[in-house]
Amino acid sequence: MELPAKDSTGLKIIPLGGLGEIGLNMMLFQYGEEIIIVDCGLMFPEPAMLGIDIVIPDISYLLERKESIRGIFLTHGHEDHIGALPYILKEINPPLYGTALTIGFVREKLKEFELDGLVELVCVKPKERVEAGCFSVEFIRVAHSIVDGCAFAITTPEGVVIHTGDFKIDQTPVDGELTDLATFARYGEQGVLALLADSTNVEREGYTLSERLVGEAFAEIFPKCAARIIVAAFSSNIHRVQQVIDAAAACGRKVLLNGRSMIANVQIARELGYMNIPDGLLIDLKELPRIPREEVCIISTGSQGEPMSALARIAMDDHKQIKLEEGDTVILSSRFIPGNEKTISDLINHLYRRGAEVFHENVSEVHVSGHASQEELKLILNLVRPAWFLPVHGEYRHLVKHARLAQRVGIPQERCIIMTNGDVVAFTGGEACFLDKVDHGRVFVDGKGIGDVGEIVLKDRKHLSEDGMVVVIIGIDQATGKIIYGPDIVSRGFVFEDESKEYLEQAKMVVTEALAQLNIEVLGEWTEVKQEVRAVMKRFFKKSIARRPVILPVILEM
Repeated sequence: MELPAKDSTGLKIIPLGGLGEIGLNMMLFQYGEEIIIVDCGLMFPEPAMLGIDIVIPDISYLLERKESIRGIFLTHGHEDHIGALPYILKEINPPLYGTALTIGFVREKLKEFELDGLVELVCVKPKERVEAGCFSVEFIRVAHSIVDGCAFAITTPEGVVIHTGDFKIDQTPVDGELTDLATFARYGEQGVLALLADSTNVEREGYTLSERLVGEAFAEIFPKCAARIIVAAFSSNIHRVQQVIDAAAACGRKVLLNGRSMIANVQIARELGYMNIPDGLLIDLKELPRIPREEVCIISTGSQGEPMSALARIAMDDHKQIKLEEGDTVILSSRFIPGNEKTISDLINHLYRRGAEVFHENVSEVHVSGHASQEELKLILNLVRPAWFLPVHGEYRHLVKHARLAQRVGIPQERCIIMTNGDVVAFTGGEACFLDKVDHGRVFVDGKGIGDVGEIVLKDRKHLSEDGMVVVIIGIDQATGKIIYGPDIVSRGFVFEDESKEYLEQAKMVVTEALAQLNIEVLGEWTEVKQEVRAVMKRFFKKSIARRPVILPVILEM
């Protein structure tokens, strides 16, 4: 939908990430010179992002307005909502607001990056309100696949904006904490300017299944397992981990936590009172060999088949302490993240090669989503009854379909705004307009380098991965410009040199003939020589073998 573009001094809503993509969630609310931020998440790299570890939002817009930021409000503790904080907080340093578990996860993450104590962390309970400049933010309890998820009711000078965060409506949650529909309804009665709602599961009809069903599936599977059980899950899904522990305890099994984040997150949850683990149930890795296989349950990270994860090393028989044997059971208790299907399929194949039986979401109810399906999304829309609707959190098709869903429950099409990252939507006097486009984008983190790898480097990496590299080494006399060495050719990822000597000799002759046609003056200009070598080799390879490797001429001063 096209909104008019005009000047405005009212409330501005600006997404820096999370629209048109899964992850990277970051939303700004600005009124005058005051800004609050909702979430600060990362995104895991797409297949084309070769060598990239994680992706974080570009905060150029915020760097110019550091003094205007009144706080960062965190909906929950998943990486796509808090994962960018250690990188962003090196540039800006506002107070962070979140519920107990969220702050606990953030504190542990900041310790890892040696930022602990440098940032103000404020723990907020659901139904409590935080004043941040001209904004007033009430935390609203929502159910999700992590403890302590919250939506926000943000009171601004222009009206109330509700941001759902990630949520679902679970009528039988494991911890008994229901999504606070009464508060959503209360704001709906009072009048809501705009609703920003999670679009992740908008393509799913009906209702999302309850988390309690996963515990029932565990209770059914565990007694049938004759040997060791390994359950792979996200370490942040405390409810899921608790249900695994409960099922193991009911069968008389000891529990081993495997993976650094799994151990750390369970410890945080226990300290905050979110988990109940009987004394003596947890064992150490050193105790594992002494306990019969049929009396052990291992809860591990690596459900997405990450190459260096604990489960991947177990599947490849590359783990020093944990070895799979015939009759063991592996349960992948998580969603297959889009783009990871092939990796997880390979992982499952390796597990079967070790003799294990594998359960996953496609064959058993060992995972349910933490996001609302269509009927739940309709319910929130009907309770809140916003004047304007802005779908968030999802790829572009999710946003479009969520807007159509809102129209089906009575919100006019012209009041459904589909934003993209960087858009500035302004609200003044109850009316909305597209105001501007701000700097935004993705910053790649590769090792310890932040932002030093861009699109050009990624294109080079892709080029290298597809066609390899050819290095042409030539020695030129600096004084006379005569060639006194080479050309010598070395290839990597292009052709196998031992079996392609004749072909590479032809390439050398092509270079030699091309250089023989250059005059002494040109041979003295190394830049000209490199360009000529690159052009000649490019034509030769394209014509003879239809490949285009990266060609690197190296001129030696002799």
